[in-house]
Amino acid sequence: MTRRTLPSLNALRAFEAFSRHGRMSAAADELCVTHGAVSRQVKQLEESLGARLIEGPKSRLRLTAEGLRLAGVLTGAFDEIAEAVSVARAEAPQSLEVSCIGTLAMRWLIPRLPRFVELHPNIRVGLTESHADVDFKRDGVDLAIRMSQSLRARDAESTVFLDHHIGPIVAPSLAGPVPLTLERLARLPRLHTRTYRQGWSEWQALSGHRLEPAPVDREFDHHFYMLEAAAAGLGVALGPWPFVMDQIADGRLVAPLGFIPADARYVVLRPAGVDNPAAAAFRDWLVEEGARMPRPG
Repeated sequence: MTRRTLPSLNALRAFEAFSRHGRMSAAADELCVTHGAVSRQVKQLEESLGARLIEGPKSRLRLTAEGLRLAGVLTGAFDEIAEAVSVARAEAPQSLEVSCIGTLAMRWLIPRLPRFVELHPNIRVGLTESHADVDFKRDGVDLAIRMSQSLRARDAESTVFLDHHIGPIVAPSLAGPVPLTLERLARLPRLHTRTYRQGWSEWQALSGHRLEPAPVDREFDHHFYMLEAAAAGLGVALGPWPFVMDQIADGRLVAPLGFIPADARYVVLRPAGVDNPAAAAFRDWLVEEGARMPRPG
């Protein structure tokens, strides 16, 4: 194999950047070096080649004929290298760690993940459950999914991907054969979750309805437990639409009073200023999935 005899790659990059911008300062900004460093690299390249590549006064430097020929070849070569690197990066296996609200992960995200895997087979997605404030360095995650109203994250880019609708949900056996009125609903056991104790108060404020105290209050550690308790007929719960839409569709739950929009929304967070193509792809996919989800009737 013939050994290539090439000048310094840094010198070639500096010269090619100058050839596109026409100014040493602009080339320096692109390469994140000083003006003087670009000038020295170009001079080093000229000495290595034994040819003048740039001429004219410092304020109006221009390429010589030799410089124009070399610049044309270098720009094409660097473009091909950049394209090859981009393709190799896209095809290489990538890991993506996502922190998500537990019930949203179980009821909404995981059932849709096969579509993401089909679109991006080289991205391996790991999921962890958390409601905590987001700290990317501490938690070792690339993305976090949270509710906007409880959002606490430093140096994060936030993207809304899903609206939040809430409404009372109950098992058909408990609702009975006739339409469930507000008065009858208030007489049912009322279910709560420790992670969202203000849910019923929020719903009353948003809907304008007022409920009398429940005859029985039952509280559960997690949202998922509460929703399963509602489906089992243990009482009426306040359900977010993304968590219960499938159970309503298959008849395990009914929503006698419908759903109303709440103030909070679901957001995906990623570290600000970090270039992570896998995280960007997952964020964009979440936005697309949120847009295609049916609205509550």
